[in-house]
Amino acid sequence: MKQRIGMVGIGFMGHGIATNLQKHGHPLALFDHPGNQPLDALKAGGATSTASLRALAESSDIVITVLTGSPQVEQVLTGPEGLLQGLRPGTVVIDCTTAVPSSTVRMAQAVQAAGGRFLDAPMTRTPKEAAEGRLNLLVGGDAALLAEVRPVLACFAENITHVGAEGAGHGMKLLHNYVSLGMVTLLAEAAACATRSGVAMEAFVDVLAKGGGGGIALERLKPFLLAGDTGGLRFSIANARKDLGYYGTMAADAGAQRDIAQAVLGTLEQALADAGPQALVPELARLLAR
Repeated sequence: MKQRIGMVGIGFMGHGIATNLQKHGHPLALFDHPGNQPLDALKAGGATSTASLRALAESSDIVITVLTGSPQVEQVLTGPEGLLQGLRPGTVVIDCTTAVPSSTVRMAQAVQAAGGRFLDAPMTRTPKEAAEGRLNLLVGGDAALLAEVRPVLACFAENITHVGAEGAGHGMKLLHNYVSLGMVTLLAEAAACATRSGVAMEAFVDVLAKGGGGGIALERLKPFLLAGDTGGLRFSIANARKDLGYYGTMAADAGAQRDIAQAVLGTLEQALADAGPQALVPELARLLAR
């Protein structure tokens, strides 16, 4: 029998996850929410929907959450009519959100106190890979539990890496996003300087690509630098600012140095104030050249 999957958060990433779970024959129940992408195709494939988190938990063997951040995860799990109110003994909660590790540890403890089991499994890659079933998952929690649910995760993930206990997955995701977004922000600032200094953008990209500035960050930024196309990195400045803020919280909790992270965060905060919440990260190169 295929496990019954409940999902909360059918945004760009969640929709791809749900689609691939459905392709592999898992019965799906979806939480109705204004932030969802259209559910028509999923419902046509047999998915049901509910406006009750409690009812979703009661009908699910595994609940997957793909939310905006830690406050939303805490509300969905522990709110007055949250998932924990209907969680059955042994139900697995898998949180694919990007979240603050200290909050994650508290949520894992709350799930376990309610009789459930918990993994944090944040994602890397983009909605394109989510739709293709080729995400990377960074998993925190019990190794035996991961082994038990790995076939479910493999429905939508190409690479699944166990990184430690509860909270470690979210910690690794924040480290990953700090490094990747920090590199893109650095490149965008350099590109803005090139523009203001009269350096041709084609030369800028070509020289970096052949030297120490080459790599994935440049490849994702290159379509915007050369053609104004944001398709290489469809990630909002607002989300980048959130992730860097979460990283700052994590570093502060650990007593770690974070001066460079604070500079990146300040750049993102100013860009967000200038351009608004819909602006995408590649647009930093234009915003910083003003």
